[in-house]
Amino acid sequence: MGGFIDAALGFPAVLFSFLLVVVVGYWVVVLIGGADVDGLDGDAGEAGGLTGFFAWLGLGGVPVTVIISLMVAFAWFASLAGTVVLGTTDLNGGVMIVLSLLVILVALVLAFGITRVLAGLLSRLMPVGPQPSRGDFMGATCVVRTGSVTATFGQAEVHAKDGSSAIVQVRQPGAEPFRAGSRAVIYDFDAQGEFFWIMPVDAVPGLSEHSA
Repeated sequence: MGGFIDAALGFPAVLFSFLLVVVVGYWVVVLIGGADVDGLDGDAGEAGGLTGFFAWLGLGGVPVTVIISLMVAFAWFASLAGTVVLGTTDLNGGVMIVLSLLVILVALVLAFGITRVLAGLLSRLMPVGPQPSRGDFMGATCVVRTGSVTATFGQAEVHAKDGSSAIVQVRQPGAEPFRAGSRAVIYDFDAQGEFFWIMPVDAVPGLSEHSA
C-alpha cells in the first residue's frame, strides 16, 4: 500500500492525482444532489466555448464534466504506470526529467484516444439536443385527464416537441366546462404554484379547426 501511495504522490503521477481528487470530489457532490452533471454545459459563455472545443476534437455528444472526468482518470492510470516504471530505474537528473515529461505526454495522448472512443459510444446512448423544458409547453395543446379543471385543481397530458408526453398540473381562471378528454391550450405558467394556465381551444382563432 505504501508503494502505491508513493507512486501516486511521485512525479509525474502527482499532477494527475490532484486532478483525480478534484474529479472524485465533484462526483460525490453530484451523487448527493449538490451539483448537476451538465453544469458546465448549461452556461452559454465559457462553458459553451469549452463544449464546442471538445466537439471539434471529436468529443461531442457527451457532457463536458464526463469528458474531463474520463480524461483525468485515464491520464492518471497511465502516468501512475509510468511513474512506477521510472521508479525501478537508476536514472536521475536531466534524463529523469525528460522521461517524466514524456510520461505526461504519453498519458495525455492515451487518455485522449481512449476518451474519444468512449465518447463516441456514449453519445449514441445519450439524447441529442436540449431537453424539454416548461417553456416548450407554452402554446401547446393539451388533453385534460381529470374530471374537471378549476382554479385550484386539474391535470392534463401534453406532448413535447421530441414526442415525449407528460402529465402536468393545470388551472383555469374562469368556469369553462373542461372534462376528461377535453382539449385546451396552455398559455402561461405559474412558477410559485407549479402549474400551467389553460384556456379552451375554441378561444384561439384557427386552432380549433386544426385540433378537431
